[in-house]
Amino acid sequence: MAPASPRTSSGAAALGIRTLLLLLCLGPACGQLRYSVQEELPLGAFVGNVARDLGMDPRRLAARGARLTSGSGRQYLELELSRGALLVKERMDREALCELSLTCFLSLELVIEQPIEVHNVEVEVVDINDNAPSFPRQDYRLEISESAVPGTRFHIESAHDPDVGTNTVQTYRLSPSQHFALDLKGFQRGSKLLELVLQQPLDREQSALQQLVLTAVDGGSPARSGTAQISIRVLDTNDNSPVFDRSTYTVSLLENAALGTLVVRLNASDPDEGSNGEVLYSFSSYTPQKVRQLFSVDPHSGEVRVNGTLDYEEASSYEIYVQATDRGPVSMVGHCKVLVNIVDANDNTPEVVLTSLYSPVPEDARAETVVALMSVMDQDSGLNKQVSLGIPLDMPFKLNSFKNSYTLVTQGKLDRETASSYNITVTATDSGSPPLSSRKVIQVDISDINDNPPQFEGPAYSVYIPENNPLGVSLCTVKATDPDANENAYVSYSLLNGDIQGLPVTSYVSIKADNGNIYAVNSFDYEKLREFQIVVRAQDAGSPPLSSTVTVHMYVVDQNDHAPQILYPTSTNTTAAMEMIPRSASAGYLVTKVIAIDADSGQNAWLFYYLAQASEPGLFRVELHSGEIRTTRKLGDESVNTFNLTVVVRDNGEPSLSSSVAITIAVVDRVSKIIPDTRRYIKRTGPPAVMAERHLTGQSGQSAQNLILLKNESITPNEPKQPNPDWRYSASLRAGMQSAVHMEEAGVLRGGPGGPEQQWPTVSSATPEPEAGEVSPPVGAGVNSNSWTFKFGPGNPKQGGPESKKQTQVSFLLRRKGDSSQYSQ
Repeated sequence: MAPASPRTSSGAAALGIRTLLLLLCLGPACGQLRYSVQEELPLGAFVGNVARDLGMDPRRLAARGARLTSGSGRQYLELELSRGALLVKERMDREALCELSLTCFLSLELVIEQPIEVHNVEVEVVDINDNAPSFPRQDYRLEISESAVPGTRFHIESAHDPDVGTNTVQTYRLSPSQHFALDLKGFQRGSKLLELVLQQPLDREQSALQQLVLTAVDGGSPARSGTAQISIRVLDTNDNSPVFDRSTYTVSLLENAALGTLVVRLNASDPDEGSNGEVLYSFSSYTPQKVRQLFSVDPHSGEVRVNGTLDYEEASSYEIYVQATDRGPVSMVGHCKVLVNIVDANDNTPEVVLTSLYSPVPEDARAETVVALMSVMDQDSGLNKQVSLGIPLDMPFKLNSFKNSYTLVTQGKLDRETASSYNITVTATDSGSPPLSSRKVIQVDISDINDNPPQFEGPAYSVYIPENNPLGVSLCTVKATDPDANENAYVSYSLLNGDIQGLPVTSYVSIKADNGNIYAVNSFDYEKLREFQIVVRAQDAGSPPLSSTVTVHMYVVDQNDHAPQILYPTSTNTTAAMEMIPRSASAGYLVTKVIAIDADSGQNAWLFYYLAQASEPGLFRVELHSGEIRTTRKLGDESVNTFNLTVVVRDNGEPSLSSSVAITIAVVDRVSKIIPDTRRYIKRTGPPAVMAERHLTGQSGQSAQNLILLKNESITPNEPKQPNPDWRYSASLRAGMQSAVHMEEAGVLRGGPGGPEQQWPTVSSATPEPEAGEVSPPVGAGVNSNSWTFKFGPGNPKQGGPESKKQTQVSFLLRRKGDSSQYSQ
């Protein structure tokens, strides 16, 4: 590929020759290089030798990191470092790069490092004749009247060539014609329009169509050209007027003819050609304005159609004057008349006129209360004017009539809550053939009266409150709705007066009047208050107000906030509990039993016993559920006389709480039977008999799911006293349970024959006199109830005993093995 070069002064062969201008300046070395290159050269085409023009070896140019940069974003040229040559990197289209500019330059920067040198490189993109002239349109159509005089000029758009200089359009040629010639004087002066000049008069009868070819030629070598067709249609002179096929048209038309109904189709013809023979129809000046409103004429088809409402009572006939006009330069006109006779018909619908409306109507309005006054009209006559009125039968209204006047009155009971308004359709029908009818919708609103009290969402509410709740916490929301409207539907809430454990309800809870939110005024303690009820009243703002009430059952849910309390054995911070064991005790010997209670309930009160520390590991074990401390092996002949144990009792709460007791076991030769002194392990300040809500768990063998829950329902302030070892207990159980559970004399509940193999914990009491006890189902217990009440009192009425008011009642709740339900008393 020959290198591109600057153009010579003659411009004949400007391509392939290089032009260089190198300018040096102060500061970092800089200069300017100029080259010229043809457009449309292929990729890799040589533009110039930059290394040679800079007087620098190509290898040195590469070593100094020479590179080209362009501010335009696209890199049309590239520097080949191995030769130091400037090459074409991307095809260049001068027309796309510079559009209509006569000159086209690419500005680049050659950056050489070590030291920094910046050289401006300017490359001129030289135009080649790569575009042929083209006209805006390929076909020009002219219509020239045969009456046009010679010398008349007609403008034609010039051709366009995106090339520049001599490569653009230089001249035009017109195909031979005896009637037309091309005047190029305007084009030579720079005009964009060419002029076609009529040389001789036209004669349509000899030549109605002439075809010419206009050619545009550029100055390139070789030259390129473009052509356009010129079609000249010779127009006829308008010398004939349109003529209708009839001068008068007569038609009959029903007065109820719909809009758009065809009345008549007119026809006029013109012997001329072209626009001189094209006919347009329209109303003539003789047609009245009223007729123009009732009828329309299609300008092209001549169809006359109904455009308004015809009325025989207003006019029985109409005269329509229509003219046909051709489209010649000097229009010519033809005329005709259309006579339309109107035929009478039942075309007027009856009209309902509402004269008075009394709305809204109170929902307690009595029957025959007037709601609206109406009248009816019909523009027809005779039977067509006789009208009947009606309304739907499924509404609490009826019509009373007198001649053409009607009253709308109530019948039956109105209820705004069922229907707050009625859209009553009144239908008027005349007696014509066919009958015509119309409808009018009357809206009657029903006003509210306070006839509905607020209604709560349910018959009662049940709320579960975790104990130790913070003050002001939201417990629940009660909601009542009132189907009435406005102030009759505004509901406010309040608490009815009542007592809870001797205190007013408001000491425990409060309610927000506008939304029914109930808040805690007090922090609840499950061990003091397990459940209570409040009554909420919802009252509307009507006059007089209506109200309703609902009971809210509040259940306090137990939290694990009490640690187990060890009743026996007891120790202090300084001394441990003392127990004795014979030296001859064998494996499994019962040393003692840790007895503990938990004031909580449910799983929070399930107790588990662990041996935390032992001075002799492996010698003693603690039953997990019973708290029994037993030996694991025979003592033997150890010289140790005492053993120290620490037993931890842990509940089943989350998180669990625990207590511990330190026990010192003394080894003796013989252990005598001693009645335990309950004063050692029952606090003087506590309640008598069984502590409040004591929960004992008994699990062994396969009866691990049995649970006994003891509840003290009667507490006396008297101090507990020594128990009598001669207590006797009797069990009075429901028939269905007697075979499963019985009470033994030692106060031990055992499973009966066929019942669970379970020995429940012994129940002891701190009463000074011999007393009897009984176990009976609680009041209201069902057939399948597994809850018993244990009572103890004097077994012999003749024996002395505590006063009856000091009787203690203990409730047992038993859960059978496999029963997943959790019972509570």
